[in-house]
Amino acid sequence: MAAANKGVKAKGGGVRFAPSHPPEGAHSHVHFDEKLHDSVVMVTQEKDGNFLVKVGFLKILHKYEITFLLPPVQSLGKDICAVPVPNLNLRVISITPVSEGYSVKCEYTAHKEGVLKEEMVLTSETSDSTCVKVVVQARVMDRHHGTPMLLEGVRCIGAELEYDSEQSDWHGFD
Repeated sequence: MAAANKGVKAKGGGVRFAPSHPPEGAHSHVHFDEKLHDSVVMVTQEKDGNFLVKVGFLKILHKYEITFLLPPVQSLGKDICAVPVPNLNLRVISITPVSEGYSVKCEYTAHKEGVLKEEMVLTSETSDSTCVKVVVQARVMDRHHGTPMLLEGVRCIGAELEYDSEQSDWHGFD
């Protein structure tokens, strides 16, 4: 019999894989803190008194509605408005006084790739001499990199159509 087992060695150990389904009672989902700062639009006040609003990743040629909370600015008072600035990519829709400051709603069109900064100027409705600059910063991805997870306060409201010659049905004349 020893001759029949010649050349056969017992294997020591091996690779074990975790079962594809967790055992009963095990939790396989991840919990995130409700106030995780990476999931909301971040508003920070700069040393000069102006504000930087980081809205996260957006997709090129998409239009977004962005709502953020601006802390109270004593010099502006309660009634503020946006100064009309010729900006095709950022448009202020509304500014509402709330107990925490101002709720600002705007529309933003992600028109090119990269880190983009668009600015708006807010002023007091009662005093022309006071204003504050708000810079909206977005990281815009190209159309080949999937769909970004939007931060709380950012909502996609449409996509701009882009002409793509490879997908055209018209081939011209030879």
